Amino acid sequence: MAKQPMLKFVKIERDMPEKRAAEDRKDDFHEIYAEFAQAKAEEQASRCSQCGVPYCQSHCPLHNNIPDWLRLTATGRLEEAYETSQATNTFPEICGRICPQDRLCEGNCVIEQSGHGTVTIGAVEKYITDTAWDKGWVKPVAPLQERSESVGIIGAGPGGLAAADMLRRAGVQVTIYDRYDRAGGLLTYGIPGFKLEKDVVMRRNKLLEDSGVKFVMNCNVGEDITFEEIRSKHDAVIIATGVYKSRDLSMPGSGAAGIVKAIDFLTASNKRSFGDTVPEFESGELNAEGKKVVVIGGGDTAMDCVRTSIREGATSVKCLYRRDRANMPGSQRETQNAEEEGVVFEWLSAPKGFVDDGGKVSGVMVQKMRLGAPDATGRQAPEVIEGADYVEEADLVIKALGFEPEDLPTLWGQPELPVTRWGTVKAAFKSGATDLPGVYAVGDIVRGASLVVWAIKDGRDCAEAILERFNAKAVVAAE
Repeated sequence: MAKQPMLKFVKIERDMPEKRAAEDRKDDFHEIYAEFAQAKAEEQASRCSQCGVPYCQSHCPLHNNIPDWLRLTATGRLEEAYETSQATNTFPEICGRICPQDRLCEGNCVIEQSGHGTVTIGAVEKYITDTAWDKGWVKPVAPLQERSESVGIIGAGPGGLAAADMLRRAGVQVTIYDRYDRAGGLLTYGIPGFKLEKDVVMRRNKLLEDSGVKFVMNCNVGEDITFEEIRSKHDAVIIATGVYKSRDLSMPGSGAAGIVKAIDFLTASNKRSFGDTVPEFESGELNAEGKKVVVIGGGDTAMDCVRTSIREGATSVKCLYRRDRANMPGSQRETQNAEEEGVVFEWLSAPKGFVDDGGKVSGVMVQKMRLGAPDATGRQAPEVIEGADYVEEADLVIKALGFEPEDLPTLWGQPELPVTRWGTVKAAFKSGATDLPGVYAVGDIVRGASLVVWAIKDGRDCAEAILERFNAKAVVAAE
């Protein structure tokens, strides 16, 4: 018995140099990588021309002060760069990762326009904020004074979270109601982890919780709580539900097994990244491994689906889009990434039905298209080329055709909630105010399916409008 501790001690002593060496190598890697990342960030930031007309800033929905935080980064003043970045953007570390910069700031960089390659604004923004988190510069909100007013927010997506952050900074009491078990909306369950790491979203959610935001999760408005109950609990309500109703295809064979919605496919993949058990994935229903995958659609969601399928081990992945590459609504950068990863794009191709092999899909009936006269939006309308149909083999078909708003007036028993003919909530420009007193709406439920950065802007603008209303009431009450 007396020798066992000695043997154990000798074993630990023998392993320690190897363990220390491994830890030293890990520390050296992180140190070298950090130095490299800083050098690259400073190099890119120094390329900013500080032009008299910063098109990058004007083409950013949030009008981020990009030239100033690039200048600060170039001179190594990262904490000031972070402060400047977050002054106008609630989630800069998220926008730096998922914003389509090629369509916004970077696509309008003066250096890019002159043919010398854009400043990598998104990568620098990500680096600044990640450094801020690592250095402890990002701290929970501590309002100078707590206020008595409260706001209920329905939906924990980017619009709702941005509004919550702004309201808490002013001391307003905020409660968020959401149907899912984790906050973040599409940031959590829609966007794949290889584009937006889930710990980045969870870190931000925790910061808001530490700042005093209350989360009521697994809460379906209209079932677990009524809309009127939420209104009665708060001085204002913000509808930030997003749009989750998938557009569908009604054509021969569409009921066959193996034809799934993009949101279901992506949610299953993201839930697995959290370690959740997903029966539909385990059964193979929402799993691309070993399958011939066909994705229908040409937007960013379609790109998420094709790239996720590659990572799950699909034997082949093809994307059908009815227009050509130039008219594709998704990010060109994402399309290029997908091609580099092995995705094959079938341009000017649209489904006309599905091959149902004993209740299971085995192919997509494809009709070839050409671009004809422009439609009402000015885009060339696709026309069918007669006699050019063919069958694309498929074991899994993912419909990524975009999203529509749910019928909120019916779901919530609120026929007086004003909606447009498309089902989006009618709300005032900038403030987000609806015709219902004290009720506001922001993000995709107003705009239709759009970008995360626009939802953030809407949330911030709406919070500002609510604060103006609260302050005006306080002045009247004081008189």
